[in-house]
Amino acid sequence: MRLRHLAVRDFRSYAENDLDLQPGVTVLVGRNGQGKTNLVEAAGYLATLGSHRVSSDAPLVRMGAEHAIVRAVVERDGHETVAEIQIVPGRANRARLGRTTLPRSRELLGTLRTVLFSPEDLALVKGDPAGRRGFLDALLVARQPRWAGVQADYAQVLRQRNALVKDLRARRERGPQADALIDAWDVHLTMLGSSLLYARLRLIRDLRRFVSTAYAEVSDSPSRAEIAYRWSLTGAEAERLEQELAEGAEVPEREVLAELMTASLQELRPRELDRGITLVGPHRDELELRLGELPAKGYASHGESWSFALALRLAAFELLRTDLETDPVLVLDDVFAELDAGRRERLAQHVAGAEQVLVTAAVEEDIPESLRATAHYVDVTPGQAVARA
Repeated sequence: MRLRHLAVRDFRSYAENDLDLQPGVTVLVGRNGQGKTNLVEAAGYLATLGSHRVSSDAPLVRMGAEHAIVRAVVERDGHETVAEIQIVPGRANRARLGRTTLPRSRELLGTLRTVLFSPEDLALVKGDPAGRRGFLDALLVARQPRWAGVQADYAQVLRQRNALVKDLRARRERGPQADALIDAWDVHLTMLGSSLLYARLRLIRDLRRFVSTAYAEVSDSPSRAEIAYRWSLTGAEAERLEQELAEGAEVPEREVLAELMTASLQELRPRELDRGITLVGPHRDELELRLGELPAKGYASHGESWSFALALRLAAFELLRTDLETDPVLVLDDVFAELDAGRRERLAQHVAGAEQVLVTAAVEEDIPESLRATAHYVDVTPGQAVARA
């Protein structure tokens, strides 16, 4: 898979720009603040329907414009597909595949798949659990786009259940009537939550070996990188299964997870009513990162944290490559400038065989010589990106 053409209209700093892209490594080069990241952000938005930099769409639309448009020609197995998203802040975005307007923008997911690594990814190691949960859920969707619907439905049910629990807390209401109201939402939460939990656990099972390998390759460290899932389920059986999963056991069936989630919700209901929030479910779980016997967060050095964050993205790339039997587009946004010489060269060796790699850099010297020799270049100046002849 590769991105053959990328066009933006009223996206960030660009009024209009069209860019043909080549297979192999392409370096978008220009001084800081010129718009390099804006272009790879546009490609990422088309792939994920979200930005890796901001949580809302409003900043993506150029000042004074009503909407932004991102259009791409995606090539896979010799076939080309034209994908387009119109970003309309405060309203539903509109998406097209070829000449067909899609009923929902998320039906665009899967047309283009990207794996993007940026300096913000350091938060995957040093930041809050929400970022690591987001990493898992985004990779689930990249792997199988249907999970976007499950995630959206779970979030909606969770909001409604939280609103109910908060209202019952405010009214100090307890007893059979309150329990019946919560039970009705627990059925929906458990059905969706156990499905999402099952998918996450299978994802971690498949991802684990790629993480360890990628970390060893980019870090040149004797420490072994490991990932494990820590859930919010309670009880002796849940604790036993969690430990077995960390040791490599097979993922339990969804029905088993649903039973454990139902029991945990029942057990923690008094605490939920005291606090006014839902305490059990995928939204409370954690992706644990470890180096040897120690958690990476709080113990890993700055260099080790960079290597672990990079290993997570490279592992995602390798997993998608294996699943899809084609390479996703790999995007390295201002990454080489943050790495020491050894990590730069090891990363360059790792990505050299990818079908398409998009790299942003302030100066060409930030790119390892092994990539520079065969790379294509795009010169970026304010509001304009032009392929170098």
